[in-house]
Amino acid sequence: MIKALDFLILGLYFLFIFFLSDQSSLPAPIWFEYQDKLYHAGAYFIMALLIWRAIRHYFRTPIIVVFASIIFCSLYGLSDEWHQTFVVGRSPDILDWVADTVGATLAMLFLTFLSRITKKKELI
Repeated sequence: MIKALDFLILGLYFLFIFFLSDQSSLPAPIWFEYQDKLYHAGAYFIMALLIWRAIRHYFRTPIIVVFASIIFCSLYGLSDEWHQTFVVGRSPDILDWVADTVGATLAMLFLTFLSRITKKKELI
Protein backbone atom coordinates (compact mmCIF):
# COMPACT_ATOMS: atom_id res chain seq x y z
CA MET A 1 0.00 0.00 0.00
CA ILE A 2 2.81 2.42 0.88
CA LYS A 3 4.57 1.66 -2.43
CA ALA A 4 1.45 2.48 -4.41
CA LEU A 5 0.89 5.67 -2.41
CA ASP A 6 4.50 6.76 -3.00
CA PHE A 7 4.05 6.30 -6.76
CA LEU A 8 0.66 8.02 -6.72
CA ILE A 9 2.10 11.08 -5.00
CA LEU A 10 5.04 11.09 -7.41
CA GLY A 11 2.71 10.85 -10.41
CA LEU A 12 0.60 13.72 -9.12
CA TYR A 13 3.75 15.80 -8.65
CA PHE A 14 4.79 15.06 -12.25
CA LEU A 15 1.38 16.26 -13.40
CA PHE A 16 1.72 19.40 -11.27
CA ILE A 17 5.11 20.24 -12.84
CA PHE A 18 3.70 19.52 -16.31
CA PHE A 19 0.72 21.79 -15.59
CA LEU A 20 2.99 24.64 -14.48
CA SER A 21 5.18 24.22 -17.56
CA ASP A 22 2.13 24.30 -19.80
CA GLN A 23 1.19 27.82 -18.67
CA SER A 24 2.17 30.78 -20.86
CA SER A 25 3.32 32.64 -17.76
CA LEU A 26 3.29 32.12 -14.03
CA PRO A 27 2.16 34.82 -11.61
CA ALA A 28 5.19 35.23 -9.40
CA PRO A 29 6.61 38.55 -8.23
CA ILE A 30 10.16 39.14 -9.42
CA TRP A 31 12.42 40.17 -6.57
CA PHE A 32 15.79 39.45 -8.16
CA GLU A 33 17.32 38.19 -11.37
CA TYR A 34 17.41 34.41 -11.81
CA GLN A 35 14.97 33.75 -8.96
CA ASP A 36 13.24 31.29 -11.28
CA LYS A 37 16.36 29.10 -10.98
CA LEU A 38 15.65 28.82 -7.25
CA TYR A 39 12.08 27.78 -8.06
CA HIS A 40 13.41 25.12 -10.41
CA ALA A 41 15.95 23.85 -7.90
CA GLY A 42 13.32 23.74 -5.15
CA ALA A 43 10.77 21.93 -7.31
CA TYR A 44 13.29 19.30 -8.37
CA PHE A 45 14.62 18.98 -4.82
CA ILE A 46 11.10 17.88 -3.87
CA MET A 47 10.82 15.69 -6.95
CA ALA A 48 14.07 13.89 -6.11
CA LEU A 49 12.83 13.18 -2.59
CA LEU A 50 9.58 11.76 -4.01
CA ILE A 51 11.45 9.64 -6.55
CA TRP A 52 13.77 8.38 -3.81
CA ARG A 53 10.75 7.42 -1.69
CA ALA A 54 9.18 5.51 -4.58
CA ILE A 55 12.19 3.61 -5.92
CA ARG A 56 13.87 2.75 -2.63
CA HIS A 57 11.36 -0.09 -2.32
CA TYR A 58 12.89 -1.78 -5.36
CA PHE A 59 16.63 -1.15 -5.09
CA ARG A 60 18.61 -2.13 -2.03
CA THR A 61 21.89 -0.48 -3.03
CA PRO A 62 21.73 3.08 -1.72
CA ILE A 63 24.07 4.54 -4.33
CA ILE A 64 21.81 3.21 -7.11
CA VAL A 65 18.78 4.87 -5.54
CA VAL A 66 20.67 8.16 -5.20
CA PHE A 67 22.00 8.22 -8.75
CA ALA A 68 18.75 6.94 -10.26
CA SER A 69 16.86 9.75 -8.49
CA ILE A 70 19.25 12.39 -9.82
CA ILE A 71 19.29 10.97 -13.35
CA PHE A 72 15.52 10.63 -13.50
CA CYS A 73 15.03 14.22 -12.30
CA SER A 74 17.57 15.47 -14.80
CA LEU A 75 15.87 13.63 -17.66
CA TYR A 76 12.43 14.85 -16.56
CA GLY A 77 13.83 18.39 -16.42
CA LEU A 78 15.21 17.99 -19.93
CA SER A 79 11.86 16.73 -21.20
CA ASP A 80 10.16 19.63 -19.42
CA GLU A 81 12.36 22.14 -21.23
CA TRP A 82 11.58 20.41 -24.54
CA HIS A 83 7.86 20.53 -23.67
CA GLN A 84 8.13 24.30 -23.24
CA THR A 85 9.15 24.65 -26.90
CA PHE A 86 5.51 23.87 -27.72
CA VAL A 87 3.97 26.32 -25.22
CA VAL A 88 3.18 29.83 -26.45
CA GLY A 89 5.05 32.37 -24.37
CA ARG A 90 7.57 29.83 -23.02
CA SER A 91 10.99 28.80 -24.24
CA PRO A 92 13.52 26.22 -23.14
CA ASP A 93 16.47 27.35 -21.03
CA ILE A 94 19.56 25.26 -20.39
CA LEU A 95 20.06 27.04 -17.06
CA ASP A 96 16.61 25.88 -15.94
CA TRP A 97 17.67 22.30 -16.67
CA VAL A 98 20.93 22.84 -14.75
CA ALA A 99 18.92 24.22 -11.81
CA ASP A 100 16.65 21.16 -11.96
CA THR A 101 19.63 18.82 -11.81
CA VAL A 102 21.31 20.83 -9.04
CA GLY A 103 18.10 20.74 -6.99
CA ALA A 104 17.88 16.95 -7.34
CA THR A 105 21.55 16.57 -6.45
CA LEU A 106 21.13 18.75 -3.36
CA ALA A 107 18.19 16.59 -2.25
CA MET A 108 20.31 13.45 -2.47
CA LEU A 109 23.20 15.14 -0.66
CA PHE A 110 20.74 16.20 2.04
CA LEU A 111 19.50 12.61 2.46
CA THR A 112 23.07 11.31 2.52
CA PHE A 113 24.00 13.86 5.20
CA LEU A 114 20.86 13.05 7.17
CA SER A 115 21.56 9.33 7.07
CA ARG A 116 25.11 9.90 8.28
CA ILE A 117 24.10 12.03 11.25
CA THR A 118 21.27 9.72 12.27
CA LYS A 119 23.32 6.57 11.55
CA LYS A 120 20.28 4.90 10.00
CA LYS A 121 21.22 2.68 7.10
CA GLU A 122 17.61 2.35 5.94
CA LEU A 123 17.43 6.07 5.07
CA ILE A 124 20.02 5.87 2.29
